[in-house]
Amino acid sequence: MQKKLNRIAKDTNTFLKEFIKKQKRSELIIPMQYGLFSGGKKIRSKILIDVGSLFKINYKSLIIVGSAVECIHAYSLIHDDLPCMDNDSLRRGKPSTHIKFGESTAVLAGNSLLTMAFEILSHKSLDISEKNKNNLINKISESSGHLGIAGGQYLDLNYEHKKVSKKNIIEMEKKKTGKLFSFCCAAPLILKNKKKKEIKKFEDIGSDIGLLFQVADDLIDHKGSIKIAGKKTGKDKKKGKATLISLLGYKNTIKYANDLIIKINSKIKKYGKKSQNLSHTLNYILNRNK
Repeated sequence: MQKKLNRIAKDTNTFLKEFIKKQKRSELIIPMQYGLFSGGKKIRSKILIDVGSLFKINYKSLIIVGSAVECIHAYSLIHDDLPCMDNDSLRRGKPSTHIKFGESTAVLAGNSLLTMAFEILSHKSLDISEKNKNNLINKISESSGHLGIAGGQYLDLNYEHKKVSKKNIIEMEKKKTGKLFSFCCAAPLILKNKKKKEIKKFEDIGSDIGLLFQVADDLIDHKGSIKIAGKKTGKDKKKGKATLISLLGYKNTIKYANDLIIKINSKIKKYGKKSQNLSHTLNYILNRNK
């Protein structure tokens, strides 16, 4: 698993470095690179490639699409860490972008990474039809805005120190984290010109994978170390965050996560051996705090 993740991370970073190198230099390039090349595991790109392998999608195309995903993800983390959001001073074991460069620069660097994702998907290096490019851009835009990451972050902040139902917590986490995973699962089917019904099926799978990822992240914050998390832990409880742990308790949340894996595996089992990579990634997501 680690070898595969390392290869995907290396190939994704190589593409992104070359893409940025060909652009005109600006004062924001350095903080953008700081947030983008901060040592993330590239699990979203791994999911994208796992699903792509089910449909025999060209690896290079998936790396390019994954590079756009990583730009969106990096933008969201830069903004999440801001004092007006989650106020985190550490990210992946080093100072957050706003600590290193200042708040205004961090906001602008995040915005620039967000827009660069669309530039990557519309670029000639992604050798697919214009129709498919438009569909990818439309889907990733939906995943990033008020119906996705931004909307989920709003709910996350709004739910602090409030009694929130299980249904609403799940909805929030599926927006905040699940929507980008939904895109990663839908993108290969868009590239393969699959019907809307089948694309929707994989969007739902991605939503559950994103929920699994967020639950695992909450478990790390609850009991994990700063070394594993790359940021201060125990913050969710201090901030009164609405999580499944705060509602169900630690053990019941672990059971919920394991049930999620069973649910996802049942949906992909028809692909036989080809689905093993995705199954292994699901287990890695839940157990990466160990």
